[in-house]
Amino acid sequence: MNERELVARAKAGDFEAFTTLVNANKGRLYALALKMTGNPQDAEDIVQDTFLKAIDNIDKFREESAFSTWLYSIGLNEARAHLARQKSTDLKPIEEYLPTRSAEEIHSASDHALFDWKDPHVALEDRELREVIDRVIAQLPFKYKEAFLLRYFEDLSIKEIAGIIHESVASTKSRVLRAKLAIRDELSKVFEDRYGKKMPRLY
Repeated sequence: MNERELVARAKAGDFEAFTTLVNANKGRLYALALKMTGNPQDAEDIVQDTFLKAIDNIDKFREESAFSTWLYSIGLNEARAHLARQKSTDLKPIEEYLPTRSAEEIHSASDHALFDWKDPHVALEDRELREVIDRVIAQLPFKYKEAFLLRYFEDLSIKEIAGIIHESVASTKSRVLRAKLAIRDELSKVFEDRYGKKMPRLY
């Protein structure tokens, strides 16, 4: 049974069909929530609240996107609400995490001109790279974190992300680029501290 058929049955009140949809997405949703909060219990709460909200509003799903995309949208709203209750969202300005760049520089930057942490020429072990990346992601304000995670951990397009977070494509691209710049700059510091020279940029 494909997703469209499962959604149709779920809208008709078939809880087993809804459960099938949930089981197909709960792992990725939990991983996303864990990245957003850094806390397993918080992530579990967000996933549970997301599925409760989804089953209550399944009739409002217009099927203009994948069911997983609709769930991400609900999940991110639940994560925002959860973090707001903890008063841990945007405690520091983005300038404390990112180098100063003009809006024009950010919009004109292309992906290939930004450091890619997966590049094999960078002489840092994968484990250390992941630790650095995870640390920077955890420090980012929510709006930059969510866009980055959806792009590089969920492999969604900028257009899809823009729809989920209700922002323009240009604004969404800027958020992803800012997060990527923050990670690149932190990796540059690690590279320079270890090898006494600046990390080469890729163009």
